[in-house]
Amino acid sequence: MPLLLKSGIVVTQDPALGVLPRGDLLVDGDRIAAIAPSIDAAAETVDCAGHFVLPGLINAHMHTWQTGLRGVAANWTLLEYFRHVHAGLATAFRPEDIHIATLAGALNQLDHGVTTLVDWCHNNPTPEHTDAGIAGLEESGIRAAFFHGSPKPDPKPGEPHFSEVPHPRHEIERLMKGPLADRAGLVTLGMAVLGPHYSTLDVSAHDFALAMEMGLVASMHQGGGEARTPGGWEVLMARGLVGPHINIVHGNNLSDEQLRAFVELGVSFSVTPENEMAQGHGHPITGRLRALGSAPSVGVDLESAISGDMFTVARMALASQRALDNAAERSRSGGIPATSTVPVAEALDWITRRGAAMLGMNDRIGSLTVGKQADIAVMSLGPLAMWPAHDPVWRGPISPACAPSWLRRASGSCRA
Repeated sequence: MPLLLKSGIVVTQDPALGVLPRGDLLVDGDRIAAIAPSIDAAAETVDCAGHFVLPGLINAHMHTWQTGLRGVAANWTLLEYFRHVHAGLATAFRPEDIHIATLAGALNQLDHGVTTLVDWCHNNPTPEHTDAGIAGLEESGIRAAFFHGSPKPDPKPGEPHFSEVPHPRHEIERLMKGPLADRAGLVTLGMAVLGPHYSTLDVSAHDFALAMEMGLVASMHQGGGEARTPGGWEVLMARGLVGPHINIVHGNNLSDEQLRAFVELGVSFSVTPENEMAQGHGHPITGRLRALGSAPSVGVDLESAISGDMFTVARMALASQRALDNAAERSRSGGIPATSTVPVAEALDWITRRGAAMLGMNDRIGSLTVGKQADIAVMSLGPLAMWPAHDPVWRGPISPACAPSWLRRASGSCRA
């Protein structure tokens, strides 16, 4: 039976529809069938008066297995994190630990209005660890892109350093023929590769080519100390291996020339502003991308270091860029800018439509648009901190987080 969400504040993120101060949304099957100020239909009806109706948020980068380490890295710099987590705590995780941590992390994202999670899994030393992470995502009911990565422990005597180990083709092929064979399913596959900052040129070239061959997004961290392969990006671009299938996470140390080349090639970017500023990566590249006519998707990154709330992450991204812009204006003119340089609405775009674009799913999710899948968050205006709602975009996504009162995803399942 169709489902009618009635009388909500509908924040569509569709440029043609904008915000309906009071509107209805009709879901038929797993698709959005209609959006209008008023809809009459034979349908199960949910009264959304006093609630926001908005597209499910998209967390574009999170190591979900680290929900099991929540808070332990809160005071660590990036170097301490590498030493204590990757070379230490990560090595103690069994498959069942990966499963429960991933399940808990995914459920927490749903409780914060996220309906799509990019799970950048890099603690999977065995296929059993990988399958346990995927099972946790599937059990949660969230839409997820499982980005298959590789562990980064200190090598044992006689073993190569992780930077010298190509991404395992056999595992990608196994997943594409097995648990993640359905490319239109609720949980899909991507590759979490090392990239030229953390691997040799031969490994980077192998991994980029494998992702291109398989039609998968290849996502990699860029930044944090000296690059393993200086000049590697330029070689990879010259070989035609850099394009829309490449996703760069962080990117704080990239030059303006590199950023411009990447934008022209269709590369996507994911920033994790709170963790980047806290652990020592540097300032997020949000404004540098905007100056090139681009914009980032945004992610939580590490629940071992920060909270899993995407609204907080969006506020961090917005505030950090405004602070940089304000400081630049003071340096130029000695005064405060006449107006804010980044509109609040852009911050909501970073955690909805930009995340969908990074995944190549902007025809399916990221906005409330007729024909798209019903990835919808309904959030209560009940708490005192939410009133008065003069500007729904500011008061909703950029307000203190409150758990959604109701969620519906393309799977058709609901969570109270």
